[in-house]
Amino acid sequence: MKACGKVHKYGDNVDTDVIIPARYLNTANMEELAQHCMEDIDIDFAKNVKKGDIMVAKANFGCGSSREHAPASIKASGISCVIAKSFARIFYRNAINIGLPIIECDEASEKIEAGDEVEIDFDSGVITNKTKGETYQGQSFPEFLIKIINSNGLLNSLK
Repeated sequence: MKACGKVHKYGDNVDTDVIIPARYLNTANMEELAQHCMEDIDIDFAKNVKKGDIMVAKANFGCGSSREHAPASIKASGISCVIAKSFARIFYRNAINIGLPIIECDEASEKIEAGDEVEIDFDSGVITNKTKGETYQGQSFPEFLIKIINSNGLLNSLK
């Protein structure tokens, strides 16, 4: 399983209120949520993101409230994977539960820049920065996580 796309880069402590502001939580429409994803720190994100793109951040990505809307809005926007130095525990679990691939990798988090073209091999955990000609070793996904992601979430994987 692989992902490849252009990078949208963010810093430390991106919280769930920034990922999807609370003022939009009155809808369960994923397309509408995707239109407002990241708008408080990147007003053009929804306009610029393309299906398959990759989000890269620094430490403690997804901190804050436990809302599932945060990883869901990222996934609905077209992002194929989030790479960060670290993730907040509840965001990490929510992302897996909805089938959004996430990878922790210090080196990739530091060296990858906005606009870089990146490819991720989920089986090996290798992240290739095609723009810079560099590779970074993230964690590979165990078989059960690949099943959850390929099934589009935990509940679908149990069917």
